[in-house]
Amino acid sequence: MTDAEILLWSKLRSKQLKGYQFYRQKIIGSYIADFYCPKAKLVIEVDGSQHYGTDGKRKDKIRDDFMTREGVAVLRFSDREVLGNLDVVLEKIWSGL
Repeated sequence: MTDAEILLWSKLRSKQLKGYQFYRQKIIGSYIADFYCPKAKLVIEVDGSQHYGTDGKRKDKIRDDFMTREGVAVLRFSDREVLGNLDVVLEKIWSGL
């Protein structure tokens, strides 16, 4: 896990947000989600720089479209957002639950 994922996981694990259970590195179809909350049908992705090039954006769109078809919402945050604005990230996740 990256530093950003470790930090976010420290706030998601052990049912700290609304009592919802999150799992890390959860397989959904042929993808591995960074974090998944089955009760909310919510995937949270923490993206590093490789996600911002043309190829990364294309792959993320295909992946997000698959999740949507499966009835799963996706929230994406950059690693910089998580490391620099954790409270804002957590508020957005809270709103998505």
